[in-house]
Amino acid sequence: MSEAKQIAVIGSLNIDYFVRVDVFPGPGETVAAEKLDTFHGGKGANQAVAAARQGCQVVLFGALGADAGGTAYRKALRNEGIDTTRILKTKEASGTAFITVDRNGENTIVTASGANGRLKQSDITRHADIIRSSHALIAQFEVPIPPLVEAARIANHSGVPVLINPSPALPNFPWDEFRSDYVIVNETEAGLLLGFSAMSESISLVRERLFELRAAHLIITRGSNSTLVFRKEGEPLSIPALPVVPVDTVGAGDAFAGCFAARIACGESLTDALHAANCAGALTTLGAGAQDPIPDRTKVDQHIEYLKSLI
Repeated sequence: MSEAKQIAVIGSLNIDYFVRVDVFPGPGETVAAEKLDTFHGGKGANQAVAAARQGCQVVLFGALGADAGGTAYRKALRNEGIDTTRILKTKEASGTAFITVDRNGENTIVTASGANGRLKQSDITRHADIIRSSHALIAQFEVPIPPLVEAARIANHSGVPVLINPSPALPNFPWDEFRSDYVIVNETEAGLLLGFSAMSESISLVRERLFELRAAHLIITRGSNSTLVFRKEGEPLSIPALPVVPVDTVGAGDAFAGCFAARIACGESLTDALHAANCAGALTTLGAGAQDPIPDRTKVDQHIEYLKSLI
């Protein structure tokens, strides 16, 4: 890859508190964890790290507290080569996430937005040139909606591909206010977004819903099962997942999204970008925490040929 492509990321930054248990507690139940670990997370930062490790120049729009934790987080992102100059410094504490992982590697997550809620539309507007000059824009739903929509509009007007990861799900999100090139969801989020299961309804019905959402592609990740892609035009795609035995699944979806955005920004085809993203997501499950195990471009490329052999 010659010149690094630029990706703009609008998203959250969290301090993750991570515990591992044998089984998840039920209502009113207390279980003992093995230990407490602290990691850097937040869907925006996770996706930014994933894109940066694929060789892209990443500009991250978000907010962190002015405390020691926020300062350390900024330094860690700079060490990844990420441009942190558009990350607000707030009096409010940095966002936090409380993550529980069971013996099967599945997870539950509770977040407190903290500084993430301070991002405003004006924080995007005054840096519109950054988005216009980018090769892709990616955003999620852990930040206020007005700056996200503003960024997407700017990208639309400049012909910059827009990738939306609508997580956590928001029932009243204004999809009609901009166009999405790629919407990336897991199976649960897909059902909430469409109002039905994409696998149980006709392709034409999914396409009708994509038209209503103003989305060109719907990408559904399904863990160890193949990733499905529904398109406004053309037949659906099914891309196999890379077989792994997961340690935990925290950050896997973000690694997928960030890697996919990077590969699209670099001009790869849809199927090639999906192969890379499936590898990145699977490899991320082999380590603990959201960001530390995210693979770089070399490691992803080493696994792509094997993945293609499964087709």
